[in-house]
Amino acid sequence: APRCHVNKQLIDVRVLKGEPAELSCTVSRDEVAGTWFKDGLKLKSMDGVLFDKRGLVHKLIINEVEDIHAGKYRFEAGGIKTEASIFVEDPPHVDKVLLKNLTSVPTVAKAGEKVKIKIPFEGRLPIRATWLKDKMELTDDSRIRVDKTDTFTMLSISNTERKDCGDYKVKLKNDSGVLDIDLKVEVTDKPQPPAGPMKILESSANDITIQWKPPKDDGGKPVQNYIVERQQVGKSDWVALGETPRSCTTFTTNKVEQDTSYYFRVRAVNAEGTSDALESDEVKTVRKASPGAPDPPEIISVSKDTITIAWKTPRKTGSSRIVGYIVQKRKKGTMIWVPVNSLPIADKKLKITNLKKGLQYEFCVAAVNASGIGDVSAPSQPVFARDSTKPPGKVRDLTVTSSDSTSVTLTWKRPEAKDGIDVKGYDVEMRSSNSLSWIKCNVVPIEMTTYTVKGLQAKEMYFLRVRALNDSGPGEAAELEAFIEAAPPVVSPRLLIDDTVKSYLIIKAGNTIRVNIPFETSPDLVVTWLKDGLALPSRATISTEDGTSQLLIKTAEFTDSGIYTIELKNGSGKREAFSFQVQVTDIPQAPGPIQLEENVPNTVTVTWEPSASEKWESNLYYTVLKRESQQGLWHVVGDLIYTNKFTFTKLIPGRDYYFRVLAKNYLGSSDPSETVQPWRIQKPKAEVQVRPQKYRGVNQNQPPRFLVPLKPHVVTTGSECHMSCAVGGHPPPKITWYKDSRDLSNDPTYFGTNDFGVCSLVIQGVSKADEGEYMVEATNELGRAFSKASLTIKGNN
Repeated sequence: APRCHVNKQLIDVRVLKGEPAELSCTVSRDEVAGTWFKDGLKLKSMDGVLFDKRGLVHKLIINEVEDIHAGKYRFEAGGIKTEASIFVEDPPHVDKVLLKNLTSVPTVAKAGEKVKIKIPFEGRLPIRATWLKDKMELTDDSRIRVDKTDTFTMLSISNTERKDCGDYKVKLKNDSGVLDIDLKVEVTDKPQPPAGPMKILESSANDITIQWKPPKDDGGKPVQNYIVERQQVGKSDWVALGETPRSCTTFTTNKVEQDTSYYFRVRAVNAEGTSDALESDEVKTVRKASPGAPDPPEIISVSKDTITIAWKTPRKTGSSRIVGYIVQKRKKGTMIWVPVNSLPIADKKLKITNLKKGLQYEFCVAAVNASGIGDVSAPSQPVFARDSTKPPGKVRDLTVTSSDSTSVTLTWKRPEAKDGIDVKGYDVEMRSSNSLSWIKCNVVPIEMTTYTVKGLQAKEMYFLRVRALNDSGPGEAAELEAFIEAAPPVVSPRLLIDDTVKSYLIIKAGNTIRVNIPFETSPDLVVTWLKDGLALPSRATISTEDGTSQLLIKTAEFTDSGIYTIELKNGSGKREAFSFQVQVTDIPQAPGPIQLEENVPNTVTVTWEPSASEKWESNLYYTVLKRESQQGLWHVVGDLIYTNKFTFTKLIPGRDYYFRVLAKNYLGSSDPSETVQPWRIQKPKAEVQVRPQKYRGVNQNQPPRFLVPLKPHVVTTGSECHMSCAVGGHPPPKITWYKDSRDLSNDPTYFGTNDFGVCSLVIQGVSKADEGEYMVEATNELGRAFSKASLTIKGNN
């Protein structure tokens, strides 16, 4: 018989512990019966180990491999043999349920609590356990400890902090393999303070608006709200002002006083607690916009049923010019003040009538500007309503305020109220040092408390005196002496014109015209002002002192436009002059009523009555705007229109159109003139056959979202600014623009457009007042979204 040989040798097998294993070989003769050996010892039938022969194939089968099954196996039959080894692998492993929980559910702890993560494992020893956080191996320190035994490994953190949050990995390794377990640890805490620095968006007399940023770390829990407090500088207590929701990082408070300094602080709140505070720098409110209190009014004259009082402009005029004054009276000893005038009076002098003879009265006065009535003055000195019975007292504080080689200027104050309540004027007298006769200087009584004595001789001593006058005669004289110095050498008059003196002034009607012209002084200099070559109108006031002559017109009118000339002339006849032009203008008045006509099919011609400002404004033009609903944004359809007519052609039949017209010049825009009823071109009727829907379509509704957000802009003064973004959503969102939280929908200086989701805000001729934060809000029935950006204005230079 042929010799038996091995057709297929045994091959080595590597198998996991607990898994089945099989060794197999093939011989050349079917009748051969073989024997199996392990590590040189003959194997007998045993539990879990089977010997199988099927034809030429001999197998050794192990149902569940254990460590004892590892070794070298040999099969012998008919003088042949083949060998192979079974290697039992037992890598580290962890219970499947525990492993799923560890990897899918994060370990959560509050800051300060203790965390323990214990992982039991099995596998062939020795097993090395390594803990890593953010790919860095953890080592023991004062808070963190890693323990390991033959059956488990454990991570302990004694006092958790926010920095312990992160991704952890446990690496279990032996000679059979590696098991990686990924874990997540979350530590929650109170938030960090709101991010600074705190910004002051607005500070007025009554309001302060602050802004901050959300905390850089919310503590692992969403911020729920912010707490805002304030502290007045110099005080120790903090006052709670209110709270804002998590989405709002601005706060406006009116719990402040004008011209006062404060500190503000903001704290963030989440479910774990309240953060430390972000504090502001010192913030000071501005002074009140209305005027301050004038000085107490003075008593000018008294009779049995009338008293005349006068007062001065308050030192603090507020944020706009004073338009008049309100006077009140009360009887001495009472607490009730009664208004004398219901409407403000422009003069600073008032004759009060209908008084009761013999009663004693007090008076007070308050200034009025665009912000309202200002603070009330202290009461005047009390005065009786009765006729004068004695001459006035001596004038007070008689002094020489200026002198030259030929003149002396005197000033003084009225006598005390008790001695001078009925002063009708003053007399000034003089005598030289070599004469005993007094000479009266004035022809009629002097109403002012100043007077210039002229025609004096140089290098001469003079005596001067002043008496107050009333119906009873002159009062006691106040006297002084003055020495007249030698005349200086004659010099030519010289105007000191520099860059501060403009040759062309544009003044808004109602504002003050104030022009200061400096010059070199000389004793005999005469200053003359002219308008268009003629004397100044009576409304103009000229004051000349200390080398400066001032032209003052308190309330400019259109008739004040013209060429103004100042001329200097000295005693030798030498002259010098300077001329400048003043143009008085104003924000235009609104155009007249609007009429709409359809002269050409599917168009509308807008005509309007001219603005009354066309009479005085040569640079006036018109802007036409339209909107397609009563709540929609206005859109510019025509600009720089110098006629009173405009034709709009892009009409869509069936829609309502509203139109508004503005008159403009470089000072600004007038109030709008608007159509009352909408303009509509009837939509042609068409027969439409409506078929019922068989199927309901897919709901395509989506909340608003910004496809392209707003971006910050930096533009120069006077240029045009376009701020744009792209918005998605269905139904198409409604777009609203805001500046510093103020709705711009009804502000004609801002124009919004929305072309199929591309939204733009147009600002023409930007100024510093347009600088700030802009927000566009998109809303539909499913929600809202917004985008913000800043606009910075730079000067032309």
